[in-house]
Amino acid sequence: MNNLQRQAFKLQLASERIALLAQLAQLRGGKISRAQASAAHFSGAEDSQAQRSTERDLELALDDHETAALNQTDAALARIEAGVYGECLDCGDGIGLARLQATPQALRCIGCQQKFEATASA
Repeated sequence: MNNLQRQAFKLQLASERIALLAQLAQLRGGKISRAQASAAHFSGAEDSQAQRSTERDLELALDDHETAALNQTDAALARIEAGVYGECLDCGDGIGLARLQATPQALRCIGCQQKFEATASA
């Protein structure tokens, strides 16, 4: 991967990071913590306990998903800064450009990712 491609991925990841932060802020109702958001969103006495519980579970799952995506994006940006972006975490070979274009946060080449998933599901 050349420097121009690396810079393009950096811009893409930085843009994704901004979008994820905005999604988290919207989900939480502003720049507040997850606990503050839960307390604010689920204190309404007009909703049934079951409805509040379901809404809380859904919101927490969405928050977990967005937070994980943000962490993966931050880790990819850190790999760019460290000069190791695009290198497979397991074998050290280059991750294919098509794979990085599809999943810029990818840690592994396709072969190592398949092995990792097979081991994780066993």
